[in-house]
Amino acid sequence: MPREFRAAWVATVDNIDWPSRRGLPASQQQRELLAILDRAARLNLNAVVLQVRPACDALYPSRLEPWSEYLTGRQGSAPEPPYDPLAFAITEAHRRGLELHAWFNPYRARHPSARGPLSPDHVRSRRPDLVREYGRHLWMDPGEPGTQDHAFQVVMDVVRRYDLDGVHIDDYFYPYRERDAAGRLIPFPDEASWERYRKGGGALERDDWRRENVNRFVQRLYAGIKARKRWVKFGISPFGIARPGRPPQIQGFDQYVEIYADAEKWLREGWCDYFAPQLYWRISQTAQAYPVLLRWWTEANPKGRHIWPGNYTSRVGNGGSAWPVGEILEQIRLTRAQPGATGNIHFSMKSLMAGHGGVGEALRAGPYARQALVPASPWLDDSPPPAPRVRATPGRSPGALHVSWAAGRGEPAALWVVWLKRGAWEHQVLPACVTELPELDGSNAGGQPSLVAVAAVDRAGNQSAPAIVRPDR
Repeated sequence: MPREFRAAWVATVDNIDWPSRRGLPASQQQRELLAILDRAARLNLNAVVLQVRPACDALYPSRLEPWSEYLTGRQGSAPEPPYDPLAFAITEAHRRGLELHAWFNPYRARHPSARGPLSPDHVRSRRPDLVREYGRHLWMDPGEPGTQDHAFQVVMDVVRRYDLDGVHIDDYFYPYRERDAAGRLIPFPDEASWERYRKGGGALERDDWRRENVNRFVQRLYAGIKARKRWVKFGISPFGIARPGRPPQIQGFDQYVEIYADAEKWLREGWCDYFAPQLYWRISQTAQAYPVLLRWWTEANPKGRHIWPGNYTSRVGNGGSAWPVGEILEQIRLTRAQPGATGNIHFSMKSLMAGHGGVGEALRAGPYARQALVPASPWLDDSPPPAPRVRATPGRSPGALHVSWAAGRGEPAALWVVWLKRGAWEHQVLPACVTELPELDGSNAGGQPSLVAVAAVDRAGNQSAPAIVRPDR
């Protein structure tokens, strides 16, 4: 059974992917989200990464943060009629056999694309001591213990209340540096938290202290998720270059210095279950070459975590600097050829919808022509579930076959894999809610199957032994 992570980011900030605009009726929001999930399933993806907290706001009901402006048009206002978008997304994703990973921005408090006023229950209103103005943004100060506690509580609240498959954070830690009107770099205004740290006996230099603030949060979040629901995967998608010169030919932005992200350390320590460096460059771009960076990250992974690089699929068919579809297809081929890399995440889902340079159609006709399971995470759980109980009996019409199954004892399955033998074996992956096939009338090429096999797949990706039956005639 093929194993490969195939996902797309669904960005809600500035309505990049969903919903298409602010303030839509709930029914239209739902239709748009269903179209995204249907398309993901049609393209044989197996996960979506949905942004649920763009800027200290929520695309779900929360006692900690206000409803997002990007959803309803006004921060703090609930959808009309009321519904829970995250619960809806999870239910509908699982119904299609897709994992749903909730994507959080830990520290950003307001994005430049915001238009309306802040809600009274926004963190800037409730805890102004934690929030700093920085250029066009509002940003929670990672050096404030209250910031760390608040961001941790927000994520853990969602982990506790929702049936997630993953928690995801991207490349926004300390903010990317901004410049003032004269072009001068604006320093991040964390003097108060820095001075408090120094007066409390802190010995680190300021840059190291900032990095350690982020390190502690990443480590704490990973441990918190595992303590609550061990099977929920924690993924990080940092900027694609660890540091210039790693490896030697690589040039570019230094996230270690500029945004205080020690991404190498998080991977080295195993503080994530999957690592998705944003390799948003072409294969031929020597100073940031996709295959060179991919190989480097896979070799910087002593804990053997999943490496699922991010691809800039939105560059296909997008203006004068558009990439050809073949660039993304070749990047997927290179990922498959690189030991230690077992999947890709596409930025963003909009690029995979109909049109957009035909990249979705090319994926479906090429590397994603057949379904694949998400790679297993044996450090979370390596015990396979029990095999299901399978029946293949005569159907209601003459010559027809009815195939059904039920879970064995133990935890419920997350997915099923069903094989039918008609000469060669054919497989399909089905969601947990499906426990039978449509009646087989023998009209398929090859006629009725001579053997039927079904296996269960659990939340950690472990697959049971297949239960194999010979159909009754």
